[in-house]
Amino acid sequence: MPDSIDIRIYYEDTDAQGVVFYANYLKYFERGRTEFLRKCGYLQNDLLKQGLIFIVNKIDVHYRKPVLLDQVINIESSLTEVKKASFCFHQKVILDAETMCDANVLCGCVSLDTKKPVALPGELRSKMVNKKDAS
Repeated sequence: MPDSIDIRIYYEDTDAQGVVFYANYLKYFERGRTEFLRKCGYLQNDLLKQGLIFIVNKIDVHYRKPVLLDQVINIESSLTEVKKASFCFHQKVILDAETMCDANVLCGCVSLDTKKPVALPGELRSKMVNKKDAS
């Protein structure tokens, strides 16, 4: 079962026609991934204190249908792969049980100091693998 969060669309999210601006979907997906980590017991600040950051290495987005002002969307986030220093998500924007937009997102764990890939913290990696295998 994927993790999910609800987001209401505000005026600031839309273009002049009241349609969600395409780049804002990336923000919604970021929120979904952040909440996924929170459910694994990790906060972004905790990772920063360990000298780690997660970066998006690659994203493939498919915009299917427009989302409009004042609609409430659901962001679903599912892990599809966990490696030593990277992980992949499949994320969806759902409105009334219909996929409006979806993306495959490759993220990497990077040292804050060197900006080079490093292994995921062991405990976090284990929790991510368990969540992936449970879905």
